[in-house]
Amino acid sequence: MPETRFRTPAGQRILAAAEELFYDRGITAVGVDLIAEHSGLTKRTLYNQFGSKDHLVSAYLTERDRRWRSLVHDTVDACDDPVAAVTAPFDALRTWSRTNTRGCAFINALAELPDPAHPAHRIAADQKHWLLDLFRELAAAAGCAQPATLATRLLVLHEGALATQPLALDTLAESTELARSLVRASLRTGGPEGTHR
Repeated sequence: MPETRFRTPAGQRILAAAEELFYDRGITAVGVDLIAEHSGLTKRTLYNQFGSKDHLVSAYLTERDRRWRSLVHDTVDACDDPVAAVTAPFDALRTWSRTNTRGCAFINALAELPDPAHPAHRIAADQKHWLLDLFRELAAAAGCAQPATLATRLLVLHEGALATQPLALDTLAESTELARSLVRASLRTGGPEGTHR
């Protein structure tokens, strides 16, 4: 993944402008001319820093992914109880959504860039696979029955809350409570066949 922390100040300005525009208006709707204008730099500087719009899109998603994963890890680490940690990504999402109100940049990227070979598509897809794996690891550590199945259900709830965020329905509150009830139910059963303890 492109490293953003080693970029020049000009590269950081371009990336910040691109992030705002891509998230607010969409990746395909925003051209390099607008990004250059918005950053106060030239298109030549943009290409010198990133090489192409595709690489800039990849850097944009990589930086968001870095910040999101950091927030999730911090939220998980703050949990005293491994059971509470299973749904910590929902708590992280509530924090994240205070400043990211237009839904999920990764879901949007997957819709706008459907080619699996596109580097930005791969970054967005990897972010979702990472979250699924994290749910599974947290569920297993908490002793939940069938952690892989539970992880898939938690991911569906999490992504559903993200996808409906622009509707201002606060589905996150309902999704979080449902996620916690699924975790509690999984703790009442044991073993891969779901036999009662």
